Amino acid sequence: MNAPRTIVGMSGGVDSSVAALLLRDAGESIAGLFMQNWNEDDDGECRAEDDRRDAVAVCGRLGIPIHFRDFSREYWSGVFEHFIAEYAAGRTPNPDVLCNREIKFRHFLDAAHALGAERIATGHYARVAMAGDRWRLLRAADRGKDQSYFLHQLGQAQLAATVFPLGELAKTRVRELAREAGLPTAAKKDSTGICFIGERDFRGFLARFLPAREGEMQTPDGRVVGRHPGVFYFTLGQREGLQIGGVRGFDAAPWYVVGKDVARNVLLVDQGADSPYLHSTRLWSEPAHWVDGAPPAGRFDCTAQTRYRQQEEPCQVSIDQTSGQLEIAFPRPQRAVTPGQSVVLYAGDVCLGGAVIAATDAPLERQLRGAAA
Repeated sequence: MNAPRTIVGMSGGVDSSVAALLLRDAGESIAGLFMQNWNEDDDGECRAEDDRRDAVAVCGRLGIPIHFRDFSREYWSGVFEHFIAEYAAGRTPNPDVLCNREIKFRHFLDAAHALGAERIATGHYARVAMAGDRWRLLRAADRGKDQSYFLHQLGQAQLAATVFPLGELAKTRVRELAREAGLPTAAKKDSTGICFIGERDFRGFLARFLPAREGEMQTPDGRVVGRHPGVFYFTLGQREGLQIGGVRGFDAAPWYVVGKDVARNVLLVDQGADSPYLHSTRLWSEPAHWVDGAPPAGRFDCTAQTRYRQQEEPCQVSIDQTSGQLEIAFPRPQRAVTPGQSVVLYAGDVCLGGAVIAATDAPLERQLRGAAA
């Protein structure tokens, strides 16, 4: 039996199901591959076995073979250990970015090549196109579903061996195609949980790896307004879960996380979604990754996202030629730019690359850095 040209990453969801459907109907030689990247827990909330059954059912419906690979050890060492270390340091990591780089477009791609395939396909909403002699990562046609933010760590080798069949489609059309083809995942709810870990109570899950360490919640001027179970359970701009009741001397406006003093185990909070403590106009990053292999210039203007689904913002990027780190200035103040998250850069629909945010000029962050110096 000849090896398939393309291996489709089958997650058990509707997007990967329709990606496989479109390739099969286009006459492509394909097979599916289901990745197990997290060992099941006693609580059963990961639902990996349900996803596996759905992936098998879809491949059966499409009449294509399916393979299985266990990457749980690679996920633990390549993604999850970093995830926990970042939270322990008071930062807020984005595991989906690292998961794509280390698992889906490294170990999965290697597995596909070992099976004799030339390339892989996934259900991501993004596009790949050739411009001259370089591959470009482009936003999806459906901007509301675009996932190029999570794919910005890919490079030329990965893009040359990847196809995104859903890149030109709206999500509503994907659901329609699944229904028309009678796929068992047509009405399946989209996953919104952590990459490969699933949907669960996040604080309870994190507490298994970072034991609770209670401390004070304070206003920026040092007044105690409550207690927290651990600063690493919270992120900048967060409102939910603070459980601050009526506090004498303050009005009834909602409270938001505006800073984390890990050294003192203090969670800093303020009232109002537009608290000045949440805003910054400048950030500094760790060394950047460039999809093209190199930046467009040492200093250039573009747009940026500092979180997924954020409206892109104009900015000026300056690159440290020695370290590869970025300094990014925004004409308009940005809310809750969070160390540990990724800043991703765009020129129109073209994703240029990005980097992990290391620091910002938000007032409390500057103050805490000064105290630690």
